[in-house]
Amino acid sequence: MTTVVVAGSANMDLVGLAPSLPRPGETVLGDDFVMMPGGKGSNQAIAAALAGAATTFLGAIGSDAFGVSLNARLAASGVSVDLVRTSYGSSGVAVIMVDRAGENSILVSPGANRTFTDLTGPETAAIAAADVLLCQQEIPMPTVLAALRAGRAAGTRTILNAAPVRDLPPGLLDEVDLLVVNETEARGITGRAEPDVQSLLELVPRVVLTLGGGGSRFADRDGTDVHVPAFVVDVADTTAAGDAFTGALAVAWGEGRDLPDAVRWANAAGAACVRRVGASSALPERAAIEALYQES
Repeated sequence: MTTVVVAGSANMDLVGLAPSLPRPGETVLGDDFVMMPGGKGSNQAIAAALAGAATTFLGAIGSDAFGVSLNARLAASGVSVDLVRTSYGSSGVAVIMVDRAGENSILVSPGANRTFTDLTGPETAAIAAADVLLCQQEIPMPTVLAALRAGRAAGTRTILNAAPVRDLPPGLLDEVDLLVVNETEARGITGRAEPDVQSLLELVPRVVLTLGGGGSRFADRDGTDVHVPAFVVDVADTTAAGDAFTGALAVAWGEGRDLPDAVRWANAAGAACVRRVGASSALPERAAIEALYQES
């Protein structure tokens, strides 16, 4: 079984469903409200575990009731929480609005995620023992850099999902084996109006550009540049689709699939996710990913 370590955020998601997303100054009467564990790091750890990897989560939760729920959700999904830190105070919270077309707007208050600074010896050892390290950008950026450096030094494959868009510390991309970005994130990194994978390949050796309903594009410095079509499904909620994709991609690459095929498998995970409402609760198990993957 492949081993994946995810260093990232854990948030409680407060999700409001409405006919349309409110504009500035506008109040919209909602359809429903749900509360569920989320956060990019936690979601991707759960996604990797459900997709078949032995997964360890590195992150920080609060001492509040949300923290108890976040820890329980990770553990119930098969993620090791032995190294999760507890910080006195509030856990991270995400306020999410979803319209009837499945589009969303998200506001994140980091809470305990801000306290995830530096790396302990056991955390560094867990990264070194993993097949794949997966990071995002909802925790302090020095911690992201330290984790990626630890992975690179140990020969662990390193993946950075550069979300949300933030200024990158000098040298961070030098530690990345595979960069996963959407079009907005690609613009933020390259400074170009139109996403350009060739510009990204000047910074990292491999890139996956996610295109929403348009599928994904994979390119590397060896000359590979392929479009991987999306799977067509009925969309209920796109909230955690990117996390399902990235977690599954880490698993597929760790299992030894060539990357274009790993991206196709990850596309199936993203498609399986959008059929359900929610964040961590919508993440698909391996059987659901395989069922879609085998359809074509």
